[in-house]
Amino acid sequence: MASRICMKVQPLLKSSNCLPQFGIISRKAATLSDFDIQHKTPLAKRVAAIPKAQYGGRHTVTMLPGSGIGPELMNYVKEVFRYAGVPVDFEEVQMDPKSETNVDLEYAITSIQRNGVAIKGNIETGSMSRGVQSRNVALRNELDLYINVLHCKSYPGVHARHKDIDIIIVRQNTEGEYAMLEHESVNGVVESMKVVTSENSERVARYAFEYAKKHGRKKVTTIHKANIMKLSDGLFLETSRKIAKDYPDIEHNDMIIDNCCMQLVSKPHQFDVMIMTNLYGTIVSNVVCGLVGGAGLLSGKNYGDHYAIFEPGTRNTGTAIAGKNIANPIAMLNASVDMLEHLGHRYHANLIDKAIHRTVSEDRIHTPDLGGQATSIDVVQNIVKYLQETTKSSNWNLYSGYEWKPKKKWY
Repeated sequence: MASRICMKVQPLLKSSNCLPQFGIISRKAATLSDFDIQHKTPLAKRVAAIPKAQYGGRHTVTMLPGSGIGPELMNYVKEVFRYAGVPVDFEEVQMDPKSETNVDLEYAITSIQRNGVAIKGNIETGSMSRGVQSRNVALRNELDLYINVLHCKSYPGVHARHKDIDIIIVRQNTEGEYAMLEHESVNGVVESMKVVTSENSERVARYAFEYAKKHGRKKVTTIHKANIMKLSDGLFLETSRKIAKDYPDIEHNDMIIDNCCMQLVSKPHQFDVMIMTNLYGTIVSNVVCGLVGGAGLLSGKNYGDHYAIFEPGTRNTGTAIAGKNIANPIAMLNASVDMLEHLGHRYHANLIDKAIHRTVSEDRIHTPDLGGQATSIDVVQNIVKYLQETTKSSNWNLYSGYEWKPKKKWY
């Protein structure tokens, strides 16, 4: 069987609304029933390629500030890019978390399709209406961003229980428990469906092994719960084992998710590259981020065949600390470095990356989440100082000799 979908939702794929040339389910929200709206989103949607926007050597990137600390972190990214002379322009798209429609979501998707690349904060979805989709999940599903990659690497200057951690998490991004397939069969009984397909399982496994091969990694570990979910996780594990046979030089093993979490906190160095379904990826990425210092350090990369979105690794909104000037800007700045590498601006990416590492590991200017006393602006000012030192002789540096004095608030 090509795929195993709990509760059999295959008939939904045979809808006359499907466009076979691209595999896109048309959005006729006005004519869809609540049941159809609830069940139209979880399957990977292929989209026609739209050229990346690049004019005069500059790229246009969609910026989705999101909720909580997202808007202030995006302002830090803009300021750092300004001092580094980065040839990137932002098309900023605001999304209202209290919106009762999907209009802003549709506009964001159109913007990303036009530009090809986005950087985002975590976006809250305040509406409980079944017709209003989760913004974060819908973006990944509609753009078929089937892979999330998180590079979990220790910072020498950050105190943590374990040192020298270097783990790659490759996460299936559009299926699993996040398929958004739920219904109340009878009053008081809710059923949630988990979707695993062989096509997407193979894409995830192939990506992980190719990544390991390209970057000299020696082992790939598949995380699962196939002892309980024998069909869904069983298919994911079976597919990983099949793909592993094509890479005899790379060791492959598997581990049950609960044991994996225990092994991560006790012996994290046994892991190299890890692949897993969506929900397990949420759990494992948060555990590993905690091991290296917290949610404010690492960035995540979402890839599809045509589009890419970059964001902080743990996808937290940080609403409780918004506006207090204590949010750690490093994760979002690292996401911006990943974005620059993806766009091919490696010089600027390396410039900012070095400034970040010197600030965190050498100067040890840390926000409270890392045990320090520095404010968000203190961290960014130090990064800007290094950028000014490095770029003062560059012809494109328009701010040479200018001391940056940020306002109390940028947001």
